[in-house]
Amino acid sequence: MFRKRLSRLILIILLLMIGMVIFANVRINRHTRDRVYSDVNAIPSNKAGLLLGTSKYLKSGQINQFFENRIVAAVELYKAGKINKIVISGDNSRSDYNEPQDMKDELVKRGVKTGDIYLDYAGFRTYDSVYRMYAIFGQKSFTIISQEFHNRRALYIASSLGLDAVGYNAAEVSAHNSFKTKVREKFARVKMLLDFAFGKKPKFLGEKITIE
Repeated sequence: MFRKRLSRLILIILLLMIGMVIFANVRINRHTRDRVYSDVNAIPSNKAGLLLGTSKYLKSGQINQFFENRIVAAVELYKAGKINKIVISGDNSRSDYNEPQDMKDELVKRGVKTGDIYLDYAGFRTYDSVYRMYAIFGQKSFTIISQEFHNRRALYIASSLGLDAVGYNAAEVSAHNSFKTKVREKFARVKMLLDFAFGKKPKFLGEKITIE
């Protein structure tokens, strides 16, 4: 009898989890379908772009294609005059791990002026990065740069915070190399909705930074 009840409870929990994942993904995709762009000529211009951080290297030591493709997308926007400044928001929670600096170094190598780059070392979550773009850097309208699945979650966050953002889609990564990331994204979307429901705020804020 106990085993039957336990099995039924587990089944109910699994169905609830699946339902939450489906609801979160349908809601976010519908809400952001007109805010994502893959054509640099079609996307509206903004003063600043928000480049969402990721690690430069995989555990194998190879270059992370998410990193490389986001760098390419940011440079495309910058050289096309669609953004004039770039805020790089990422994780720098350890002294030996610095997403914003790694991305900055790569952008400079590819022709982005150092003075046009601003670093946000407290972008521990996508929510934090988007929230801080207005709270710290004073940008209410901006362009988010990442892969489309990530852009959509970031755009939903921006819209929920009353910000006017668009997303520029970096090239996708092969299914083999992106499977785990995309599975995590499904659950990250559920967590994001829960964060809004419970009014969770960024871990750190700090002093405001003026983008010239």
